[in-house]
Amino acid sequence: MDVSLSLTTGLQAAGESSHVPDGAYKALVKAIFEILLQERDEKSLEESEALAGVEKGMLKEAYAALSTLTVHAAQHDADMASVTALLEDCKIGADRCQIFAEAYSAKKADLRALLSRTGGRFPHVVDVDWRLDYYIKNNHLDKVNQPVYLINLKTEECGQTEQGTLQFACTVEQLQDLVSKLKDASKCMDKLATS
Repeated sequence: MDVSLSLTTGLQAAGESSHVPDGAYKALVKAIFEILLQERDEKSLEESEALAGVEKGMLKEAYAALSTLTVHAAQHDADMASVTALLEDCKIGADRCQIFAEAYSAKKADLRALLSRTGGRFPHVVDVDWRLDYYIKNNHLDKVNQPVYLINLKTEECGQTEQGTLQFACTVEQLQDLVSKLKDASKCMDKLATS
């Protein structure tokens, strides 16, 4: 797992007992997982008695670094050993590595589930309705005499129960072009799946 220099610096600062005492580190790790899993908000960090002894700038840096590591590790489905190795590379003590790794392994499945519901995914097409209309004339021309397909795509998004719809109209040529491009995409996916 590759991490940036600023993340490494933040992790090193979070691992130093002079910056973040042991009790505060344990409370910070617990708070990070609760905040990321939306069980509490970030304002609770300022109100926490266990974190009151940590300088505010250092608390922000440690929070940012450990949160970033947590999300990054969950995104890449990192195991406990690789997370521990990364923390050890940042010169964090074994006891602090153990605290973080245990919390990470306990909450990893929940984090990955939350991350799967979060993000910029396109809706998934689950059904198609279509209708063929024949336009004789429209507002701009007296005579059109052209068939038009009205397409209604039913979609669903991850984490939502109701279906969305996408409607558009196209001519026969446009529909043939769309079908051709969908066939090409399907062939490309088949090639990727077999190789």
